[in-house]
Amino acid sequence: MFDSLQEKLTKTLRNVQGKGRLSERNMEETLKEIRIALLESDVNYQVVKDFLERIRQESIGQDVLNSVEPGQLLVKIVNDEIIRLLGDEDNSLNLNEKGSTTIMLVGLQGTGKTTQLAKIANLLKKQGRKPIMIAGDIYRPAAIDQLKTLGKQIDVEVYSEGTDVDVLTQVINGVKYAKDNGYDVILIDTAGRLQIDEVLMQELKDIKDAVDPDEILLTVDALTGQDIVNVANSFNELLDVTGLVLTKFDGDSKGGAALSVKAVTGVPIKFTGVGEKINDIEVFHPDRLAQRILGMGDVVSFVEKAQEEIDMKEAEKTANRLMQGKFTMDDLLSSIEQSRKLGPISSIMKMMPGMSDMANAINDNDADKELKSIKAIIQSMTPEEREDPSIMRSSHKRRIAKGSGTTVDQVNKLCNQYDKMKKLFKNMSSLQSMFRM
Repeated sequence: MFDSLQEKLTKTLRNVQGKGRLSERNMEETLKEIRIALLESDVNYQVVKDFLERIRQESIGQDVLNSVEPGQLLVKIVNDEIIRLLGDEDNSLNLNEKGSTTIMLVGLQGTGKTTQLAKIANLLKKQGRKPIMIAGDIYRPAAIDQLKTLGKQIDVEVYSEGTDVDVLTQVINGVKYAKDNGYDVILIDTAGRLQIDEVLMQELKDIKDAVDPDEILLTVDALTGQDIVNVANSFNELLDVTGLVLTKFDGDSKGGAALSVKAVTGVPIKFTGVGEKINDIEVFHPDRLAQRILGMGDVVSFVEKAQEEIDMKEAEKTANRLMQGKFTMDDLLSSIEQSRKLGPISSIMKMMPGMSDMANAINDNDADKELKSIKAIIQSMTPEEREDPSIMRSSHKRRIAKGSGTTVDQVNKLCNQYDKMKKLFKNMSSLQSMFRM
């Protein structure tokens, strides 16, 4: 998401940064380019108008035109205004330190509400909380089964009395059960509809009045464009929504509506769903998204993701072997398997400062196929060949190619790449030894 907007904004601001000085004329030209980029990305017109006016006022206030580095200062102002647009206040969940916290998830059918409930429960469990999920969608039996399956996957209890007991009774009973049994976060799933109607809204309002939740989170599909704003407004008017969960945030869309929703509705974004796996949810940080949009990367999120996904002991073991000048095909295989846990290569590169342009040029499907081929080749080798590939002859390579479904050329290519990497690590090890002397 935001790929097109990121490309246009970074190009525009890069041109400004290259100027030793800004004039009123090229300042207005820059703002015009920013305006076009935002509108083409489906950002609300009024939001764009207010956004540009604030940049103009901030630029005058900080005397951008006469500053030593006007381009850099303008980039900072744009960055700060994007953060403000997305919500610069504390977006974290309102969790009670004493007693339990009740969180109610609402939304239209098809927005991934049930899955997001489990993802949030899993995230809170990792933070040391003791969550329970209440299956409040009794109209779609598959929703109860889905929640129970997800509950088993993350080892979180699901409270349900089936489809014969009315929703309000189940939710009230579930909340009482949770409090009586020491659960400190109570997550309530609710029914959705294909569109907003009075029956749905009244049911949700009855649940709200009965259990008085600390948080009411609305799940919205980030791919639905400006309709996000309309849906958020409708739910917020009746329920006083406290936060948004944007699903499919990793999808291919303009993303402008996501930039508009906080400014138009006043409801902050609290979580973003970034994939289908149970761990694919992120706490929303406006400053980090602003940096990504402006092509500055997001190193903090990368480190957090790496700490969560990578086996640190295995990574440290491999790193120690490399620094000792030892490097085998097994080490290479381990590194590949660890890196694939972080997600698509392009998404990883977008978190690295200055790598966004290169990331956009990468085809993740081709890169994934390449990694799978490398893995298959290594796994087709004998333990002796993995330890020392130099012992392999033509007959060995033909056997490996046949066993891995690849070609001898691909095997040779991997062996050549391995030799270069081994020499590199050996040189690094030698340099490290010299500095220790």
